[in-house]
Formats: sequence, structure tokens, C-alpha cells
Amino acid sequence: MPVPTNAFKRALAAGQPQIGLWSTLPDPYVSEIVAGAGFDWMLLDTEHTPTDVPRMLNQLQAVQAAVPADPLRRTAAVVRPDWNDAVMIKRYLDIGAQSLLLPFVQSAAEAQAAVAATRYAPAGIRGMGGSVRASNFGRTRDYIQGAQDELCVLVQVETPAALDELDAIVDVDGVDGVFIGPADLSAGLGHPGNPGHPEVKAAIDDAIRRIRAKGKAPGILMLDETRARECLSAGALFVAVAMDLQILARGAEAAAARFALHQPPQAKVTY
Repeated sequence: MPVPTNAFKRALAAGQPQIGLWSTLPDPYVSEIVAGAGFDWMLLDTEHTPTDVPRMLNQLQAVQAAVPADPLRRTAAVVRPDWNDAVMIKRYLDIGAQSLLLPFVQSAAEAQAAVAATRYAPAGIRGMGGSVRASNFGRTRDYIQGAQDELCVLVQVETPAALDELDAIVDVDGVDGVFIGPADLSAGLGHPGNPGHPEVKAAIDDAIRRIRAKGKAPGILMLDETRARECLSAGALFVAVAMDLQILARGAEAAAARFALHQPPQAKVTY
């Protein structure tokens, strides 16, 4: 049994744009619903959610079990650990994550550390886990030899200081893509909560071009459709255009507001 092919990694390497959804609702039921919706990829977050490793295992199983309308269009799971930490990376890889997004990478050295955490010795420091889920509990006989070829390592650049080191980060062997964090970057540039500020937009567009020019995949989360399409036109290859929490919250609010307009006036009570 061969190591499962990472279609998401292959698509990025081929320059094929991948449209995704950012998932912050830490429940496998939600993960399965979203995974059947038709996105190319979905981000399963642990940095800003209460998800832990056991719950992420359930979420990955749910994504794998999802049945999309188009059986040839399965959604790839990208897991974001809560930090660029070798122990956490090892644990998420062992439960079967094949694509990781590592947050707050500030330098080439930190990018190298991220890559090393995904590689077995002598290429890296990932510990040998024996019969883990990633190797189908030992049934994938060549897992140790072939795992790294199907692992996708994405690093997150989200500060002005990291942008200053962008070229060196992109050049790190084993980094498949660089994700630009618009929220933290806008704060770092002095425009918190305003990723649409011209200075922030210019920095993002420049970063996308620089990453793509070096043959790596640029990525971003952008819920504004017009701006998301601009990022794709600029060369971004993995773009999250929706968020499950936002869909639920804003959709619920909109439904409540529509019916609130038609509520009968309350009777005046006198005492």
C-alpha cells in the first residue's frame, strides 16, 4: 500500500489555484458538512480554537468520510497547529495530517525548523512513531521512506519583520507555500482590523508576487470576494474565501433581522 497522494500539494506545485474554506468550528460534524461542499481545501484551525489533538483526529476522519457531490472533487484538509512546535507537528502528522500551516514564522531558521519537524532523520527530527494512523497503523510499509514526498509544508508570514525576511523564508528547501496573514499584518503595519488599507493591500500584493516569482505557492484568507479575486489575479494559489463561523453567525443574524422587521408591535402596558 503506497503513501496516499497529496493532491493539494501536487496542485500547488502545478500552479493550479485552490479555493478553500477556513474552518474554526471544532466539531467533526461541521467538518464533514464543509468537506462535502466542494472546496478544494479547508483549513482546520487549532491556533484560535479550542481544538486539541484528539478532536483533530475526529475532524480529519470526518473530512475523509465526507461525500462530495462530485466524487472527483474531494476536499483536502490543511491543519494549522497552534504554534511552530516540533512536538505538536509530530502529533498532527502521526494522526494523519498531510498538509500543515505553521503560524508566525519570522525567519529562514524558523522555516527550516518547521521543515525539519516533518522529516525523519537524517533529514530532520521527526520521531519514529511506529504503527501510527498516518501509516495506516503500520500497513503502509514504505511510509517512512515516502512520507515526506506527500507532506505539504506551508509557513505563515504575518508581520512586517517577517516580510523583510520573505525571500530567505521562501528559499528554504521543503517549504511548499507561504501564507500571508492579513489580520496580524494589518495590525503590524499600524492598521488593525483594516486589511483593506492601501498600505496593507500593497504589501500583500508585493508578497504574493515575490513568493510566486520564486516558484512557491502564495496563500491568503480573504473573505471579501472582490479582494479575494484580486489576490488570485496577483498570483495567489491557495485562497480561503469563506469561514464556517462567519457563515453561521452572519446567516443567523440575517435571518433573525428579516423576521424582526415583521414582528407585530408590542402592546402598550399601563399600570
